[in-house]
Amino acid sequence: MKKMKKLLLLLFAGVCVACQSDQTERILAQIISVLPEEEPAVEEILTADADTGIIVQATDYPFCVREVEGDQILLRGSYAVCYDAANKIPRWVEWILTAEHTTGNQPRLNNFLPDEDVAEPRAELADYKGSGFDRGHMCPAGDNKWGYEPMRESFLLTNVCPQDQNLNSGDWNELESQCREWAKQYGELYIACGPILRKAKGRTIGKNRVRVPEAFFKVVLCPSGTPKALGFIYENKPCNRPLSAYVVTVDEVERQTGLDFFPFLDKAVEAQVEASARLEDW
Repeated sequence: MKKMKKLLLLLFAGVCVACQSDQTERILAQIISVLPEEEPAVEEILTADADTGIIVQATDYPFCVREVEGDQILLRGSYAVCYDAANKIPRWVEWILTAEHTTGNQPRLNNFLPDEDVAEPRAELADYKGSGFDRGHMCPAGDNKWGYEPMRESFLLTNVCPQDQNLNSGDWNELESQCREWAKQYGELYIACGPILRKAKGRTIGKNRVRVPEAFFKVVLCPSGTPKALGFIYENKPCNRPLSAYVVTVDEVERQTGLDFFPFLDKAVEAQVEASARLEDW
């Protein structure tokens, strides 16, 4: 039952795009209150938001969608990850960043760990040693300073990709910081990011052949007021450019990754926000 509630929390967070936070909590409470003691199959859960009529189904989870055989969905306390077992890296990582979660007293742990929730062979610390690549967070440690467990989980290697050191500490870090500023400004953001693999057989590191991405993407949705979204694409190499140099439409990120974002949005709204790349609107 606990796992189902956690899944529903992520599922129905999307409703807040169309309604206020207190309404979202009310809907969640109503759904959880009528769930049977025995968890039904995920496919059986179907409901509609009372105010908007938008159908939200468990199969719509997550808000970053692509079905690939062998992938494994892992639900953490502050993020969800689709683990790409073939390449030993996440296919995508997604989370909801609230203003409250942009700060906290939890120190950075710097304690990377292999993820025992995925089968061996998997990424291990030894794969990164001497590789020349950083262990680049997808969901940043800086978004998880609000608690020990969120911080610890951010250092699992299923939330990490081999990333150019200059990119990781430079322009990618600047985007992470900017997202926290936007979350403070708007209240909450929906964020998804991950690797872009352009080659059928690309470079790998370590004994376990952890795949090195050619590039990285991030998409950011602001549900406050009129929804708006931005996409970003960063090549996995040294760089020093302004944030505006990396802005693309969400549609372009979808084209390059094969992913589909924000299926909970009304189709007309989704089409509008995913076609925009106006950093000045933020």
